[in-house]
Amino acid sequence: MNLKDLKIDKNWSLFLDRDGVINHRIVDGYVRSWEQFQFNPGVKDALKEFSGIFGRIIVVSNQQGIGKGLMYEKDVEKVHERMISEVEAAGGRIDAVFYCPTLESDKSFNRKPNIGMALQSRKRFPEIRFRQSIMVGDSLSDMIFGKRVGMKTVFLSSNLPHIRRGYKTINYVFTDLLTFSKAL
Repeated sequence: MNLKDLKIDKNWSLFLDRDGVINHRIVDGYVRSWEQFQFNPGVKDALKEFSGIFGRIIVVSNQQGIGKGLMYEKDVEKVHERMISEVEAAGGRIDAVFYCPTLESDKSFNRKPNIGMALQSRKRFPEIRFRQSIMVGDSLSDMIFGKRVGMKTVFLSSNLPHIRRGYKTINYVFTDLLTFSKAL
């Protein structure tokens, strides 16, 4: 199915992973402060485009660096506040950020690929319909998260030849957020 066939409008919601999608992922590390946060190329432009298309834009992010004691929740919240402020200054918007601070080994209901953050978002924004939502991420857990609640999924990877096309959890593949925004 072509993206245009979805007939996306303000009734749709966009869910975005953070690290690797919005900002540069620190390999084997964590963004612990604003100084370490780097927007990926084209992200602000993409978010400006998305703001005119989607009714809600939600960020859902696993932040187990908090659970590991490498940073505090207030540090992550400061990064999110600044991220939202920069996106708004560029003409875009992010309606909410939900994050899970627990370790993967804790098996938290709120940690992707579990659906806790999706349910939190719908509790805050009751108009969200998961069948009219898209989850964009750069990991299989992002795709499973989206599929578990009935979302369409967009997998971002600059290494396209290595994507296994057989994944039932992936509906669309793009190299980056800006390329995805232009396909809408």
